[in-house]
Amino acid sequence: MGILVILLLTLLPGLFMADLTENLALWANAVQSSMGDPQGDAQHAVDGNRNPDFYKDSCTQSLIQSDPWWRVDLTNNYNITKVTIIQREDCCKWQIVGAQIRIGNSLDKNGNNNELAATVSTDPPVTQTFEFKPINGQYVNIYLPGNQKVLSLCEVEVFAEKENLNPTCVPRNLALGAKAVQSSAYNNIGVAQNAIDGNSQSNYMLRSCTHTQIENDPWWRVDLLEVYSVTKVTITNRGDCCEERIEGAQIRIGNSLKNNGNDNELASTVSSIPSGGTKTFTFKPIKGQYVNIFLSGRNKILTLCEVQVFAD
Repeated sequence: MGILVILLLTLLPGLFMADLTENLALWANAVQSSMGDPQGDAQHAVDGNRNPDFYKDSCTQSLIQSDPWWRVDLTNNYNITKVTIIQREDCCKWQIVGAQIRIGNSLDKNGNNNELAATVSTDPPVTQTFEFKPINGQYVNIYLPGNQKVLSLCEVEVFAEKENLNPTCVPRNLALGAKAVQSSAYNNIGVAQNAIDGNSQSNYMLRSCTHTQIENDPWWRVDLLEVYSVTKVTITNRGDCCEERIEGAQIRIGNSLKNNGNDNELASTVSSIPSGGTKTFTFKPIKGQYVNIFLSGRNKILTLCEVQVFAD
């Protein structure tokens, strides 16, 4: 049975994930304000591993900073009614006190201005479930306001109203594991394939992002290997610096490799993406095998930490 499920996930462009699991956050795209330890990747909170020991590679960890946050992108809107947080047990239980669960569709202030669903009270248990009236949203943030704070999460699980789940099809990310190329590479840790490796970590130095040289009209391209009617592209921006570099980038889709694919149909243009943020661009279906991110102009650098592509 397990083999059949894996096969279906691999072959189908879209799958009703609600039929397989209630936890909407599982394997979704996660980002955080900073990373305080190489073992503290944001994705650890949605990997299905509930181990509360940080040293088992199961938890996230931010730097000591003001107002740390963590966010998961559920890709679609849901009427969310319940969030479960598993925190560290090996130490530092008090660190989570005061953390806010915020849910919504805005990335203003990295999503931390969305509706407040619940707040972690004093002396919380290792595993705590928060239930509340339905809040519609694509993004779930765990936000810890205050100075000199550290946010560490070992698992975050998100649940929605069942009647809300059934009509919602969670599409397969067509770019994951496809073939990527770019106009140039700044060094050997900024390769094109980093944008489709499933890792949305936004710190370039952790080998999760692409990076071109300073050049005229840099570009990045993914080959989906066959033609799809593409309707949505999600981009995760660099978070450790230089968030403004993505501004003006064009998403182009089609079947031609003329001008390296940069003459294909324009789907959308990036106005801005917050530092370390993830933004989804939705548009009418465009048929194509190639998806380009093209940054027109002189002396430009193109950096992408993750690109996801979805079709009808």
